Amino acid sequence: MPRPSLPAAGLRPVVARVAGLNLGYFGIEIAVALAIGSIALIADSLDFLEDAAINLLIFAGIGWSVRNRAQLGVVLAGILLVPGLATAWAAWQKFEAMIPPEPVALTLTGLGALAVNLTCAAMLARHRDGGGSLTRAAYLSARNDAYANLAIIAAGLVTALTLSAWPDLIAAAGIAILNADSAADILKAARKEWRAAKAASETAS
Repeated sequence: MPRPSLPAAGLRPVVARVAGLNLGYFGIEIAVALAIGSIALIADSLDFLEDAAINLLIFAGIGWSVRNRAQLGVVLAGILLVPGLATAWAAWQKFEAMIPPEPVALTLTGLGALAVNLTCAAMLARHRDGGGSLTRAAYLSARNDAYANLAIIAAGLVTALTLSAWPDLIAAAGIAILNADSAADILKAARKEWRAAKAASETAS
């Protein structure tokens, strides 16, 4: 059963710190991604930017009604799909020149991203059921990014062994799939909130 909503005063500083961490590592990762030509890092860096936006929206929407949170949850589900579309475009461009990214930089950047995402997931874990689709969106995004980082690390190691561009592209595809799955999960939670708000409104009237 979902737990009651936690006080906004307790959640707001958490999502603010998570937004700051995500925005900071976005700058690091996109710089490395462009320098070494990694599609997986481009996808992951866009995830960091997306996570920063999600947590800032949650910061603004914590005190909203259940109905308004449900509407914002639908918006966040759409935001989760944006990096997947951007990744697909970047991957299409890379097919013209299948040059593998530099494996050491790829692996080390993936390790750094994993550390940031595990920190964010731990900070959000105790709040993930307390704010409905909003906090669930933030937690799922951080958790899935940690899985994506493991794929990036593996891609870096395999690239070092094979000198192929395919591990990077496969990791990027996996990141896009994770985002699509999270978007569906968040949309489901938002619809559940919307039905609950509607039922409560009908009962009150």
